[in-house]
Amino acid sequence: MNTPVASLICLCGIAGLFYLNRDNAVETSKALWLPIVYLLILGSRPVSLWLGTNSAVSVRPAAGISSQLDGSPFDATVFGILSLGAIAVLVWRGKRARLLYTSNWPILVYILYCLVSVAWSFHPDVAFKRWIKAIGDPAMCFVILTDRQPIEALRRLISRVGFVLLPTSLLLIKYYPNLGVSYTVDGDRTITGVTTDKNMLGVMLFVVSLFTLWRVIGLLRAKGEPDRGRKLLAQSILLAFGVVLLERANSKTSIACFVLGGALMYVTNLRSIRSRRSRVHLVCLAVFLIGGLSLLLGGSDVARALGRKGNLSGRTEIWGALVPCVPNAIIGAGFESFWISPNVLRFQETLRALGWWHPEVLNEAHDGYLEVYLNLGCVGFCLIALILLDGYKRAVRAFRWDPSIGSLFLTYIITSAFYNITEAGFRMLDLMWVFLLVAVVGASGVAVHLVADRATATSHSRRAMRASRATQVNAFHNKRGIALPRSD
Repeated sequence: MNTPVASLICLCGIAGLFYLNRDNAVETSKALWLPIVYLLILGSRPVSLWLGTNSAVSVRPAAGISSQLDGSPFDATVFGILSLGAIAVLVWRGKRARLLYTSNWPILVYILYCLVSVAWSFHPDVAFKRWIKAIGDPAMCFVILTDRQPIEALRRLISRVGFVLLPTSLLLIKYYPNLGVSYTVDGDRTITGVTTDKNMLGVMLFVVSLFTLWRVIGLLRAKGEPDRGRKLLAQSILLAFGVVLLERANSKTSIACFVLGGALMYVTNLRSIRSRRSRVHLVCLAVFLIGGLSLLLGGSDVARALGRKGNLSGRTEIWGALVPCVPNAIIGAGFESFWISPNVLRFQETLRALGWWHPEVLNEAHDGYLEVYLNLGCVGFCLIALILLDGYKRAVRAFRWDPSIGSLFLTYIITSAFYNITEAGFRMLDLMWVFLLVAVVGASGVAVHLVADRATATSHSRRAMRASRATQVNAFHNKRGIALPRSD
């Protein structure tokens, strides 16, 4: 099959998936297109790369570090427009947005601390620009979850993003290898699809496929949902795309997270767990221990079972060389600033002494917790831990009220904690970070809405009881011919 025909078939397939998944009975805000476009960019590659205009790379010879300090002005403009649009939507929504802000204070504290840390970064101007970009992540999450129908908005969002990115990735890998395939500095062939490296492709596939799995499980259980058959067909096709691409991408951490997340989702949907919801703590603890601690403490056998070397593909050497290079253990190097600071030179020299080739290509710690420690110190690490613990507590509470949506939020929080053991996912403009925020904010949103609904129902019930009692009293007095005093 030639390339134009394959492209046409892919385009028709994407349109068919949108058609199968349509739901005219659900009305979500037009503002949902802002996070859709935002996630389409985060889940693929910058717009400037698609257009072939990305040439803004700044090198500081004095420091001996080559990095994209300035970035692409075009991409900065695109993200700026999307972020300003999201902020405008949140201002318009007023009370609904403020309710979520105040109930998610750990996230706000973390964002403010990131802003303060700009003051001691090696390049404050660059760090501040990156912080401005980072505002888009929570802003988009709040736009999604302040919709009039937040869960339906989330379903529509992930489906639309998946329908575009997954089939296009398969098309690029097979028919456009100059875009969908890349090679490492050692000459190894890697699958990238719509992204720029296999780990980015892996995390995109993992987060979309996990949500799609949750959607498929929900449709299988919802016997009476309108148009259930065609929706189930669309979601099943999307899930098949995700599984096939995950296997081809060979991103071991993302595959492990998908398997663990799927297992957690399945177990928490069992009747024995849904009926005894206190057991969810044991299930989550078991999944995290099996996935995380066995990977780190189980020795080289577990690593080899995942297709890695005994030292986790060199990660242990990277971690050991990075820890002594942090400029300040309490406050770190500043927001997103460690890899553009002179401390990187010391790290590179340590790796060269260990026999590494091309250590200059490394720009992350391959551990989310260590990455936060390098940039924000122990303070930032504690704030991330607070977000995870608070999000877990809220997700468990949401599970007790609504096991279906609660299991989704729990799965993202647990797998995010596991994913960051061997990959850096607590970073701005990273899909893992965005979906963690969605889970934490979503869980708090469920709690807020349910409490409000219960309070409203209780208020209505009390008013109805008072009205009923007043009616009974009036009937009693009327029966005896007693005139009641007028209240006016």
